[in-house]
Amino acid sequence: MIPDNVVEEVRARADIVGIIGEFVQLKKSGREFKGLSPFKNERTPSFCVVPSKGFFKDFSSGESGDVFRFLMKHQGMSFTDAVKYVGARSGVDVREVSGQRPGDDPWRPYREVVAYANAFFQERLWEWEGGAVAREYLTGRGIARETAEEFGLGYAPDEWQAFCDAAAVHGFDENIIVEVGLAKKKEGRDLPYDAFRDRITFPIESETGRVLGFGGRIVGSHDEKAPKYLNSPESPVFRKGEVLYGMSRAKNHVRRDGTALLVEGYMDVVSLAAAGVRNAVATLGTAFTEQQADVLSRYAKEVRLLFDSDEAGLRATFRAADVLLSCGLHPSVVTLPDGEDPDSVARSGGADAVQEFVRQSVDVLDRKIGILEERDWFSSIEKTRKALDRLLPTLRAVKDPQLRDLYLARVAERTDVRRETLETELRQPVAVGPPRASASAAHRSRPAPKVHGRGAERSLLLLLLHDRSWIEPASERIGPADLDDRASRAIFEMLLDDPELRSPPEDADPAVVRRFEELMADKEKIDPPNRFFEDAVTSILTSEMDRRLDALDREIGFARDEGRKQELMAEKNRLTQEKRDLGVDWRRAAGRRGSPINTSKKGEATS
Repeated sequence: MIPDNVVEEVRARADIVGIIGEFVQLKKSGREFKGLSPFKNERTPSFCVVPSKGFFKDFSSGESGDVFRFLMKHQGMSFTDAVKYVGARSGVDVREVSGQRPGDDPWRPYREVVAYANAFFQERLWEWEGGAVAREYLTGRGIARETAEEFGLGYAPDEWQAFCDAAAVHGFDENIIVEVGLAKKKEGRDLPYDAFRDRITFPIESETGRVLGFGGRIVGSHDEKAPKYLNSPESPVFRKGEVLYGMSRAKNHVRRDGTALLVEGYMDVVSLAAAGVRNAVATLGTAFTEQQADVLSRYAKEVRLLFDSDEAGLRATFRAADVLLSCGLHPSVVTLPDGEDPDSVARSGGADAVQEFVRQSVDVLDRKIGILEERDWFSSIEKTRKALDRLLPTLRAVKDPQLRDLYLARVAERTDVRRETLETELRQPVAVGPPRASASAAHRSRPAPKVHGRGAERSLLLLLLHDRSWIEPASERIGPADLDDRASRAIFEMLLDDPELRSPPEDADPAVVRRFEELMADKEKIDPPNRFFEDAVTSILTSEMDRRLDALDREIGFARDEGRKQELMAEKNRLTQEKRDLGVDWRRAAGRRGSPINTSKKGEATS
């Protein structure tokens, strides 16, 4: 059996038009796609696919249903084979669980706790007398009850055990409540206490609308050390890097508009929706990931970035833009006046004001060049060389061949560097950081450190924490989504957001705090650092490539259309070549997943 949550994820990610379009010639008609019935002979199209609702309807035969039903009826597949087929096409690893019966979801207790918390918080906002302060706050921010209820907003009372006590009455497991981040435990205290207190709660949902976790915005006046926003930690049912806030409600609007607005905060999304701008989604307080870009790519090809315009906001903007470019999307940057954010613009000027700024958005490369011009980075040869270093990551990231061609021409024109020189530079291995004494010839002759699997992630974080100059080179090579371990991924995100971070925030997951402190206390000598860095990054990247190659193999096996099969083979060959470019002998490494073999020197193997 395939777990229900996996089936749901496959259904949410499926491109129903693309999959059915392999068997039926479809033409766009308004918001639907129409074609001749695949079940009966006819001359007038009566078969339609409605992508916004994820179903098909054949009026001539009476057949209807989701993408799985189509494959079962038209191709004679079993339900399991249909889910696997769609999963392979949608990038979801579908595995059967031996002996599992419907309803045997191992994470059901976690989902039930989160669902109960959602109902509890909403009841406390609307029905409880003490929720008046939260209702007044929302009114003051221009959020009507209709909008608040649409997004499921709630209120966590300013009490230490209000939720824990209510959950205990209903028999929920105390350990699960703590694990999903709804409660915390403290040494010397017998009972757990509520993690969310005196906060507006924003339920974070999957694409299909299932609540996974919460964000909480503080309401009253508290200790200045209390974070304004508090987010659920990662749990068995919630991975921040795979979810975008508001996507379940925005996806149809994003598909219709062909454009997504990416903002930073929950309140930005809600305020924009209240003003009539419905295609906005938000990151979850962490660095933008490839998985999140993949979610957007299923609905649109263009993304407008509405982040803060301060230094931190610009770093986050360009980091997210490079991720989007690497996933084949086209990002542009929206610049708001100083002191404004999407929430304030929406409240003061409504949808028209927001859309006017969106219409003035600038391509991310042009925005980078504009900032460099404002700061006089092209006034000398030396400055221009440094400016080029800041443009190269974007050139490396872009995957769309036409956009890449335009970018190369634009940078060549602005820097007076020949296009051929730029292309040669892009083919070179990425610089891995500043030269240092420990990288002498004597040190280079030593064997490189052996790292693999999660050992590679630990080795990389150890280097970044003890030598912060490697954080920027690391951000150009990998993203948080490339790390498998939850704690490692969280620490990497923290360092990208604040390279000088010396301790995790107070609301950080205890497992993350322990890992951070352990790494900071580790006195292992990192020598030579450049080999240490390169080996760890290569191992991490190769592990991700192996997973993608496995998925491609499965998809090739299911492909019925010869043209589609050739596309998949071409992608597999491209990915294999990328592994070779990393200096990895893929034929030998295939038997040692996560342990790449460097072939930069004949006979020398590093893992």
